[in-house]
Amino acid sequence: MAEISAKDIGVLRRATGAGILDCKEALEATGGDFDAAVQWLREKGLDQAGKRSERENSEGAVSVVVLGDGRQRGAIVELKCETDFVAKSAEFVTLVDKLATACATDGTSALAAHADEVDSLKVTLKENIALGRVERFEAAEGSVLGSYLHIQADRGVNAVLVEVGGGSQKLAHDLAVHIAFTRPDYLRVEDVPAEVVATERKTIEAKSRNEGKPEAAMDKIVEGRLRGWYKERCLLEQDYVKDEKTTIKQLLGDATVVRFAQVEIAA
Repeated sequence: MAEISAKDIGVLRRATGAGILDCKEALEATGGDFDAAVQWLREKGLDQAGKRSERENSEGAVSVVVLGDGRQRGAIVELKCETDFVAKSAEFVTLVDKLATACATDGTSALAAHADEVDSLKVTLKENIALGRVERFEAAEGSVLGSYLHIQADRGVNAVLVEVGGGSQKLAHDLAVHIAFTRPDYLRVEDVPAEVVATERKTIEAKSRNEGKPEAAMDKIVEGRLRGWYKERCLLEQDYVKDEKTTIKQLLGDATVVRFAQVEIAA
């Protein structure tokens, strides 16, 4: 029979959440065959990770990191769990920060190197913990990255990353703050899919008729309401949160928003 090492036991434990002695017994019973040992634990009802993976993990924390080393790189990483109690724990917050830094530094592929840490935290905190949404930007020449993280109950819950061309770092940060609170779905009107616009136009028209609006003015009414709908969902159409007399287009001046990303817990 193959010798069962402490490392083998540790790997099986992280994968299944089973106890050390149970993992040792499973490996011994299956001659050191990892897959067979996992199945053995499942059949005995001793694998905890499998049970946890079926539980909803709608809580969690997000982190955003921007590295300004002349080739600006930034990343948002979400780590998911089941309860806000775990989400605000020091171990959980530390790990999501570490993941965001790794992603910003070396790209999304770097996250795979931290899989064991995520698995270990599943065992330690006894919840269904998993990597969630990931966004990474690398600024083009002449662009800057801005970020904002809204913190609630000791953990990040709303992270924004924005790339601005021909603008200042302050402008990029101000836009990130704005996006965090207005939650736009699109950058510009042209980005809204035609089928989405068609559905909304149909809804607005039906609602307007139900309200008894005059048929002769229906086209103007629908277009006016559609403009208001665009203003809620398209960043460039919005009024700036810090000065509602200024639109985002006016705030930008000669600068441009290249792209933005927002990751919000339970959103």
